[in-house]
Amino acid sequence: MSTPTSYPDSAAAADRLAARLDSPDPGEEPWTGQSLAQGAAGIALVHIERAHNGQGTWQQAHRWIRAAVLEQVSAADTTGLFLGAPAVAFVLAAADSGTGRYAPARAELEAHVSSLAHRRVETAMERIRRGELATFGEYDTFYGLTGIGAHLLRQDPGGSALGRILDYLVALTRPLVTEGRSRPGWWVGHDPSRGASVHYADGHGNLGAAHGITGPLMLLSQAQRRGIIVTGQYEAIETILDHLDQWRQDSKAGPWWPEHLTARDLATDHPHQQGPARPSWCYGTPGIARAGQLAALAIGDLKRQHFYEHALHACLSDAAQMERLHDASLCHGWAGVYQTTWRAARDASTPALAAHLPRLATFLARHAPDTPGPGFLEGRAGPALALSTAAARTAPLSGWDACLLID
Repeated sequence: MSTPTSYPDSAAAADRLAARLDSPDPGEEPWTGQSLAQGAAGIALVHIERAHNGQGTWQQAHRWIRAAVLEQVSAADTTGLFLGAPAVAFVLAAADSGTGRYAPARAELEAHVSSLAHRRVETAMERIRRGELATFGEYDTFYGLTGIGAHLLRQDPGGSALGRILDYLVALTRPLVTEGRSRPGWWVGHDPSRGASVHYADGHGNLGAAHGITGPLMLLSQAQRRGIIVTGQYEAIETILDHLDQWRQDSKAGPWWPEHLTARDLATDHPHQQGPARPSWCYGTPGIARAGQLAALAIGDLKRQHFYEHALHACLSDAAQMERLHDASLCHGWAGVYQTTWRAARDASTPALAAHLPRLATFLARHAPDTPGPGFLEGRAGPALALSTAAARTAPLSGWDACLLID
């Protein structure tokens, strides 16, 4: 294991960004506060982390938490880790971190999250029994069962709700036959924008961490590493790893994976994507490589671990790929690449990944001031949190990056 170092300049950059996230704005829509992606819930994580490490106050953190719950918190079946009750529960758990803070509210919210998980698993399993295609919203990290499972893994690892989600993800990895054609079980019936388009008339398979099969791979692997195992879990992990092996593309700059697969790609056994796209947590090699590394660690496959660590190292070493990063955001910019690499470096078998961190921190600090908007996923809150990691020698005290499943 390599221990990433701290970069003092990052602390000043984090302070400046946090200062720009001062006063909560209720937003134009009632649901905005409960959004981990865009609203007060996500921005609260910045102030919670700073309160934990002594850089901020709990009064400031509480202001943002209150802003997140100005409206009645929703536990509707359309909510997930990045919106509604699971999002607010995640934020309060980040504030708690073993202190008992917000205990009554947390207990009430956790009951709603557990019930939500059970209902949504029932709906998803019925969809599988009918032989219908999935949607992102059923299983993905942001609004699907993978994200809800990420929260439950931290807060109720021995509970029945997490066990049922893991059972569902195992079922999701089994082939699905629809209209006489076999598809991966996670194949969705829409295009990457959740709409309909000619190129994706037969739906698509997604390989990204945000909406694709590497999100479930990370949850299955994280649970396996913690000794939380359901029947078929090991085989499910192997199935996804085999899928990543099948669609890995090799180049002089290292391995890469397509973002999406079409029905034609399956028929020709070749992706329509011509080369590596933007490196990012959400879709690119960094997120996929971290997922593969976690899976290899979970099943004790040292050869695979070395491969995925090399894949990330090669990506970070390729100037052509890194030049495709144009912003500092957490989802698809420098903040996500930094935080993912930092986590991967902690588990890595060699210091090669940690060696990239000074350069990544420099680029993150350089681009962060230009980030538009205050939000967590694509705004200033994400870079502020990643810069806090760069400035410290320890993992986030709030565990905020568990919502990305890279922790």
